[in-house]
Amino acid sequence: MPKGVLTISSRNYSSWSLRGWLICKGAGIDFDVKTLTLDDPSARAELLHLSPSFLVPKLEYDGAEVWDVLAIAEFLNEIKPKAKLLPEDPATRAHCRAICGEMHQGFVNLRSALPMNIRGRYPGFRVWAGAQTDIDRVVSIWRGCFAAYGGPFLFGATPTLADAMYAPVCSRFRTYDVKLDEACAAYRDMMLARKSMQEWTAAALEEPEELEELDVEF
Repeated sequence: MPKGVLTISSRNYSSWSLRGWLICKGAGIDFDVKTLTLDDPSARAELLHLSPSFLVPKLEYDGAEVWDVLAIAEFLNEIKPKAKLLPEDPATRAHCRAICGEMHQGFVNLRSALPMNIRGRYPGFRVWAGAQTDIDRVVSIWRGCFAAYGGPFLFGATPTLADAMYAPVCSRFRTYDVKLDEACAAYRDMMLARKSMQEWTAAALEEPEELEELDVEF
């Protein structure tokens, strides 16, 4: 029997659920997934950005109960240090935490203008100035990491918490046909092609429920 249970909302719409799931997969823990229905108040609050304190995803593991993706990551980094969710070097680890915190707290225009929708495809989507500023910042973060650590992941040869935090942005960039430079496009494609992302995407495509507010025709 798995030692953990990860509660999520929607595979298709929830960027936070995806982050929590990728963090758990990256840590290598044994866990089951519990999916809330879209009628659940906690799920709708999270998906529609109405809740200031998301209670999904939530990890219950070996007697501990942890919600919020950064708290889940710090917990798993403590109990599974060999997974290297955070870089070993203190300065590099601080940089990783900083860009993860920026994703956790910021990019409001990007979230609202380009909501997570794995099933959606909007070729030629028009990105307005506010969201474009957020996109430019994401691209700047990625380029800075590639220059500092050599890729192919944000902090070098192996994936870290930072890659899990920015993975939903890769999905958004594909959904809304966001134009990227060669290096950033290659990173996006590599992230979306990873086994864990393919597994999540396949489940999202089979998900029967739709949230009308996030599934409109742009």
